[in-house]
Amino acid sequence: MASSTSDRSADSAANPTPGLGAPAPAPQDGWRARTRRKPGIGQAYRVGVFILGLACIALGGALIVLPGPLTIPPVLVGLYIWSTEFSWAHRLFESSKEKGREAWAHAKQHPVSSTAITVGGLVAAGAAFWAVRHYDLVAKAKDAVGL
Repeated sequence: MASSTSDRSADSAANPTPGLGAPAPAPQDGWRARTRRKPGIGQAYRVGVFILGLACIALGGALIVLPGPLTIPPVLVGLYIWSTEFSWAHRLFESSKEKGREAWAHAKQHPVSSTAITVGGLVAAGAAFWAVRHYDLVAKAKDAVGL
């Protein structure tokens, strides 16, 4: 038995990325660490965190039908909520934050091209909205489908 325990600890030392179910890092003297030590409450807390994060991500998915970047904030909030309890989400959230910092640094280094791309996207979105309203494309699509 002792060799299998030492094998697991050596295996976890060789693999610094824990499995999907491993808890995210938390201070040892914090309330989350105390909650995790209580079997029933710890599991209920993890389920609650999962459901709350899933609700935020589902909201972001539902907002896909609306124009604009409205889908991004709820998804990021859901990922943040998950990252407080799940190590895989913590790694994904940290990776997303780093990519966001890199994009912001690139935009600051190249303000003209970043502005041109942003304005171009806004103009294209405006032109698409204008075309849909001007040519009444929604009504034509409904007639074509038979609604």
